Amino acid sequence: MAVRSTAAPPTPWSQSLSEPQIHSTAYVHSFSNLIGDVRIGPNVIIAPGTSIRADEGHPFYIGDSTNIQDGVVIHGLEQGRVVGDDGNKYSVWVGKNSSLTHMALIHGPCYVGDDCFIGFRSTVFNARIGNGCIVMMHALIQDVEIPPGKYVPSGAIITSQQQADRLPDVQEQDMHFAHHVVGINQALRTGYRCAADIACIRPIRDEKNNGNNRSKDSNNSYSNGVIMSSANLSQDTIEQVRQLLEQGYKIGTEHVDQRRFRTGSWQSCQPIESKSPSEVVSALEKCLHEHAGEYVRLFGIETKGKKRILETIIQRPDGTVGGSNGSHKVTSFSSNTYSAPSASQNASYSNGSSGLSAETIQHVRQLLAGGYKIGTEHVDERRFRTGSWNSCTPLDANSERDVVAALENCLHEHAGEYIRLFGIDPKAKKRVLETIIQRPNGVAVQLTAGKSTSPTVAPLSYSSSASTTSSSKLGSEVVEQLQQLLSQGYKITAEHVDSRRFRTGSWTSCGQIQATNLSGAVAALESYMGEFQGEYVRLIGIEPKAKKRVLETIIQRPDGAVAQHSNGNGSSNGYSNGNGNGNSYSTQVTATPVSYSSNVSAPSSRLSSEIVEQLQQLLSQGYKISAEHVDARRFRTGSWASCGQIQATNLSGAVAALESYMGEYQGEYVRLIGIEPKAKKRVVETIVQRP
Repeated sequence: MAVRSTAAPPTPWSQSLSEPQIHSTAYVHSFSNLIGDVRIGPNVIIAPGTSIRADEGHPFYIGDSTNIQDGVVIHGLEQGRVVGDDGNKYSVWVGKNSSLTHMALIHGPCYVGDDCFIGFRSTVFNARIGNGCIVMMHALIQDVEIPPGKYVPSGAIITSQQQADRLPDVQEQDMHFAHHVVGINQALRTGYRCAADIACIRPIRDEKNNGNNRSKDSNNSYSNGVIMSSANLSQDTIEQVRQLLEQGYKIGTEHVDQRRFRTGSWQSCQPIESKSPSEVVSALEKCLHEHAGEYVRLFGIETKGKKRILETIIQRPDGTVGGSNGSHKVTSFSSNTYSAPSASQNASYSNGSSGLSAETIQHVRQLLAGGYKIGTEHVDERRFRTGSWNSCTPLDANSERDVVAALENCLHEHAGEYIRLFGIDPKAKKRVLETIIQRPNGVAVQLTAGKSTSPTVAPLSYSSSASTTSSSKLGSEVVEQLQQLLSQGYKITAEHVDSRRFRTGSWTSCGQIQATNLSGAVAALESYMGEFQGEYVRLIGIEPKAKKRVLETIIQRPDGAVAQHSNGNGSSNGYSNGNGNGNSYSTQVTATPVSYSSNVSAPSSRLSSEIVEQLQQLLSQGYKISAEHVDARRFRTGSWASCGQIQATNLSGAVAALESYMGEYQGEYVRLIGIEPKAKKRVVETIVQRP
């Protein structure tokens, strides 16, 4: 690995001629430049086009597994030092598992802690950034100390300690993103090192050139830490294959077309006898090619017990390639074993069964007595909202005990997923019952309909009264709104947003709710509320022909409160102020889009009626709205900083965003800005808060 590294030049402040110290496991691209006393730790990757120049300020330290991406510049002033984690003084210290991304500028004296993320084109100068901080794109951090675990939004200018102390905390999804970036760059480091090593790259090239005639040495692909790749298999699937083989399991595959998929009539692909990862991957790719347009699933076989320890679909008819569905852990397969129900299981069930409720057993008894067939389906939390249910093993038994035992086996087999039971009229070939008997949290909840639980020849129908469906999370008014939406043929979806993004109106779709009945819609909404705990969740009603929204109503807030959005009479538009952070308009569902009240005197705990009126006028004329803030010291120089554009298109959302900024920048000036979008010029500047 030829690296452009040179000694520090002799200068009035340094005659050391120090040279970079690069750990043997690090990868430094030859198109990067390292000058002077730069200390590179283990497993570091330095991408092309970087400049790390310790010729003025020095030394520099780059910690274990950190990635320095294209165009990053690291330099330091001759004066000024920070104390590193080892107790010594450095011009620049960058900790472990951190990411300095494209075009970032790190200028000493500067300290960047462990597990940090510095976004594109961001600048850090004369500052200290604590462990676990995330700095997004185009930010400036200067002359401050950022406490650990803080989030700096894109475009932020943090030049006072007061601003730094008020920064929001990093969210869990932000941490996952930062860790993902580190993982990706570690794979790149391994790949680059292998590409530069003839002994490592030759087997891979030979394998690629030979096609299906794979190398017999199964360890060559892994001996140097290289992860095999495949054009048709996901990396999760390849990792599953590798771990199954390492633990001594055999691998099998099955396929089924769309028509037989719902009956579970899988057929075996050609047996895979090889224990070489490359040959197994080749066999899997061949199976996918031969059965294009069908479902293909991979499973592991425990040779002694002759039982399956994993089942995962790796191809769907639409060509989608999948890995683990989330319910099977590739690190341990013991909990996913498949076994037939034992005689003791068949004999031990009762109304107090550990897996099934008394109501479910009653359903089974009534279905069998009426001559109906029984089936089961399962789905993980991610696919639940799209209604992508998968069939469990078919239930051919007519004995109540055998059916109950099979159901309990299905619950155990798909622990952590939704399971639903359904009855089938064999003559009409239609379902007479659908009821969820397990949820991911382990709770079995019956979504029965009507006053009678007895199955009938007609498909299951739900009572038009919303009160027949209860909910542990949704208020009665929200259930009533759902009932009205469904009865009028509207589509239903939901959106979520965290507290930090709420003020900019950056909602993210949870996914369309496919349910056509009230209980299914309630179950889907409750699932979203559980999945996005600590966030805002709102219900959306959509008129399918015009493709426009007829309802927007917040049903959950970060504090766990469930919003009812009642205005008293349920007919006219109401303004719900909530806790000051989630103002929302709600309306009874009609055939026309939701219309927001023109009354601009909607209550606000902070904004005057004049400001609310200005907001209303700006929105009605199609202007963009944003806000700016400044502390008292910079106010006299006019050095305002942007709070961010307000994405809200209605009065309540704009009021909520402004009040959020006023709370965030307490003790500062905050002003409202109106922008004419075509000419891109300001039409309003109004101060809405003073220190």
